[in-house]
Amino acid sequence: MTELTHAADLNAAVEGCLQVVTRHLADACTVDGRIDGGRLDDQQAAAYDLASVSSGLAAAKALAELATPGDLQARLALVAAADVAADLLSRTAGREAAFGLPRDPLAEVADALAAGREAGLLGAVGDEVLATGEAGSRHLDEDLEMVRQTFRRYAEDKVAPVAEHVHRADEDIPEPIISGLAELGCFALSIPEEHGGFATGGEDELLNMVLVTEELSRGSLGVAGSLITRPEIIGTAILKGGTDAQKARWLPAIAAGEKMCAVAVTEPDYGSDVAGVKTTARRDGDGWVLDGVKTWCTFAGRAEYLLVLARTDPDRSLGHKGLSLFVVEKPAASGHEFAFAQGPDGAVGGTGGGRMEARAIPTIGYRGMHSFEVSLDGWRVPADALIGEQDGLGRGFYLQMQAFANARLQTAARAQGVMQAALERAATYSRERKVFDQPIAGFELTRVRMARMAATLAACRALSVQVARDIARGSSEAALTASQVKQYACRSAEWVTREAQQLHGGYGYAEEYEVSRLFVDARVLSIFEGTDEVLALKVIARGLLARELVPAG
Repeated sequence: MTELTHAADLNAAVEGCLQVVTRHLADACTVDGRIDGGRLDDQQAAAYDLASVSSGLAAAKALAELATPGDLQARLALVAAADVAADLLSRTAGREAAFGLPRDPLAEVADALAAGREAGLLGAVGDEVLATGEAGSRHLDEDLEMVRQTFRRYAEDKVAPVAEHVHRADEDIPEPIISGLAELGCFALSIPEEHGGFATGGEDELLNMVLVTEELSRGSLGVAGSLITRPEIIGTAILKGGTDAQKARWLPAIAAGEKMCAVAVTEPDYGSDVAGVKTTARRDGDGWVLDGVKTWCTFAGRAEYLLVLARTDPDRSLGHKGLSLFVVEKPAASGHEFAFAQGPDGAVGGTGGGRMEARAIPTIGYRGMHSFEVSLDGWRVPADALIGEQDGLGRGFYLQMQAFANARLQTAARAQGVMQAALERAATYSRERKVFDQPIAGFELTRVRMARMAATLAACRALSVQVARDIARGSSEAALTASQVKQYACRSAEWVTREAQQLHGGYGYAEEYEVSRLFVDARVLSIFEGTDEVLALKVIARGLLARELVPAG
């Protein structure tokens, strides 16, 4: 049987198991025809495993659908499918009853699983990956490949040479990097043409963003790969909820790279639990006054636009229904702290008005962007800083969630760039480093590791392509699949960079080797833009269970 036949059989068998698990958990968590949050919390361990395996399966299926029989990607598709099947077995072994599964739930595809885990196949695949540092073909048309190559060259020529210095010294992103990306149209990719961007509404519109993000992240996650994320979030929120005048004022400046952006949603006591946000915005005359503390505001120093989620209705029982989104303008600042004062009229630089103060939070990686804790004390903004103005009251949570679907896809692309960089460095080091009188690339374990690393990356890429097109088409499943690709790619990046670091031996722990930076940068990916656990339990598992309750047809 061919690799793709085995892969299809494995994916179908795993999918069948997940359908059983989904029905089992839906029955346990349903009250009055709806998924009950309390009952779902009682099933967190099983729900997390359901979500995690479903994300891996979505990626494995996407790769199998994209691959051509007989090529490297077909073999990678089998490896990916076998890894997902093995993951299912490891998560459910000994506790099958909790999932509603029989003992040995994949017995019918044992031969296919053995084929995908066989060391000879993995070694042969590893040899191909070691020779090139690549995870198979990208299957891109000429225009998309040109975009990818353009930003790959930029990352190699401009980003990579400064990446290590910025990381070790925890410095700001060099201004020439930002201006250079602005000239290339990096910040205009998802903004419509009528607002100064390049987006025309085509199916591959978001795929451009994915490719650009991956290539920049391959150069450095902290210096370049994350620069698109915040414009993507704030731009989407403005497009979805802003007035025509607001779109005309804010979007062209974002698209041109004239205004950098940051997002201020998380608070010291409220991260994923956005409904508990305490920062307030109260109406005062012809404007609003903001008070509160936001944390993990990445790039807030350099940014001139802050997207601030604040409570506009003092009735906290309303939860997320009382939240609104503001675009708060501020001067750009360098370094690790900043402070601005307003006059009574709200003009920055005066006295007797509001204050904005911030400090950067020291982090082990993801340096260059700097993540700030920002305090707003009586900070005044005009009435039209509220996205949607009067129509935007109470819509902040919904606008934010719509914007985060694109951001989660973009974060998956960041993870893919980090994985690609790690794969390349592992391949190069393995070819050059000799142990016991032979390159470590010649050892079976090295080749097996490289095969699995490449299969994981290839599967993430295939799912990203699918999700990008789903979002562009307006698919009702896009929010769920965007969360799946984010969860799977970001968790995978931690493992791939760890494997690359391990292949470097002691040098993998040394800062002089870039793989150490890749490892600490990858660690943040499962934390921001929706933590791994929250995405798994509150979005993916809940979405899968709710879908089970929808009548067929």
